[in-house]
Amino acid sequence: MKVIEHIHNAKNPSFSYEITPPLRGKTVRDILDIVEKIKKYNPPWIDVTSHSAEAHYEESHDGSVRRVVRKKRPGTISICGIIQNRFNIDTVPHLLCRGFTKEETEDALIELNYLGIENVLAIRGDETNYKKSIHGRKENYYASDLVGQISDLKKGIYVEELLNAEPMNFCIGVAGYPEKHFEAPNLKTDIDFLKGKIKAGAEYLVTQMFFDNNHYYQYVEDCRKSGITVPIIPGLKLLSSTAQMKSIPKNFYVDLPNELVDEVNESPENVKEIGQNWCQKQCEDLLNNKVNNLHFYVMNHADSILQIVENLN
Repeated sequence: MKVIEHIHNAKNPSFSYEITPPLRGKTVRDILDIVEKIKKYNPPWIDVTSHSAEAHYEESHDGSVRRVVRKKRPGTISICGIIQNRFNIDTVPHLLCRGFTKEETEDALIELNYLGIENVLAIRGDETNYKKSIHGRKENYYASDLVGQISDLKKGIYVEELLNAEPMNFCIGVAGYPEKHFEAPNLKTDIDFLKGKIKAGAEYLVTQMFFDNNHYYQYVEDCRKSGITVPIIPGLKLLSSTAQMKSIPKNFYVDLPNELVDEVNESPENVKEIGQNWCQKQCEDLLNNKVNNLHFYVMNHADSILQIVENLN
C-alpha cells in the first residue's frame, strides 16, 4: 500500500519509523531485531535511509597509499525488500541526488518496482567528500529534479527512450524543515522550494526533527497559507545523551529548547529519561492537536521509542 493511502485510510493515530542500514561489514541481524520489535505495534510503514559513497585513504603494508571509495552503509534496497516481503510491512527507501546519476537512480527504481515496493522518499542528501565522474551521464541536482524523474517514470518516461516502456507508479515523499533548511536564506524561500517539489509530484512530506512543537505548528500554518495541501508528518527523535546536545544542533541545524537544555544540565546522569519524557510530551501534544501521523527517527533507540508508543496506546 502507498503511504498516502495509509494516511487517508487511518482511523486511529499511526506511528511510522525510520531506520538506518548497518555499517559496512556488519550483518543485518540487528536491523531485523529492531523490525521484530516494531512489528508488534503494526507500523503502517518503515523508512530505510540511504547513503552516498565517500572517499578515504588506506595505507598498505608496503607504505603505499590508495584512495578508496565506499558506501559506509550499503544495503538500503535489500533491507527494504527483506522487511516488506518477510514482515509484510510497507517500506520507504530513501533516494538521494548526491552521489548517484540519473541512470543509477532509474536502476534502483526498477529494482524497487520488481520487489513490489511502491514508496520512495526523494531527498538531495548531504555533501560528500567524493565527486563522481559522470562522463556524459546525467544527475539530479535538487530534490525537485529527483521527484521529477520519479514522476516521469509514472508516465513510462525513462532516461533513455524505450519502446513500449511500462510505467512505475511510486508514491513520492519529500523532506520539510520547520526551522528551514540551513542553506535557505529564510523560511519563506525554503517553503517556495518545497512548493517546487510538490509541483514536480511529491504527495506528502516528513519534517526534519524538532524539539519544540511550536516550530511544527507554525510551519504547517505557513505551508497551508502558501497553498501546500499535502500531508505534513512530524519527525521526532529522542535526545539520549549529553553529547547530542552539541551534535544534533551541529548536524541537523535545529534548536534545543531552553527548558530541555536546562533540565539535562541540571541532571546529566538522567538524560535518557529526560529525553524520553520530553518526546512523549511532544507526542501527546501533537495528538491532542489532531496530528494523527507521527514519524520516529529510531537510530539505535527502538526500545525507548516503543515504550513511548506503548504509553500513548
